[in-house]
Amino acid sequence: MANYLKIAVAIDFSEQSLKALERASQLAMQHNATLQLVNVIDTKSFGAVSAYDLKYAEELKKENKSKMASLEEQVVQTGVQSVESVVETGSPKGILTQLTNVDLIVCGATGLNRMEKMMLGSVAEKVVRHAHCDVLIVR
Repeated sequence: MANYLKIAVAIDFSEQSLKALERASQLAMQHNATLQLVNVIDTKSFGAVSAYDLKYAEELKKENKSKMASLEEQVVQTGVQSVESVVETGSPKGILTQLTNVDLIVCGATGLNRMEKMMLGSVAEKVVRHAHCDVLIVR
């Protein structure tokens, strides 16, 4: 079995991503690994007016950073020794598959997108196909 030193978990605050966070926390404790919480604000889902997009993206980024800090505290209370979080803007599929120095990516099978709930989520599928490390999909 691999020794994971850094585990990233995709967080979109959906029920599935919170289940993935629980599993990733367990693995981080088992491997004494750093747990990186990754939230990506999908800017492609915004409207077409760029000035509005930038303002909305910044507000959402600030809000998500606060939510991520709360999740970090919760994870530390479960016993994970090293936790960090990052909030990015862009394509979740692209950012998650380009993470560096990560040994394992954990993500939920589906996310917030209602269409994706019918099958394996498109983000999860893209991560499985293109990540440069192991991937664990949590149901």
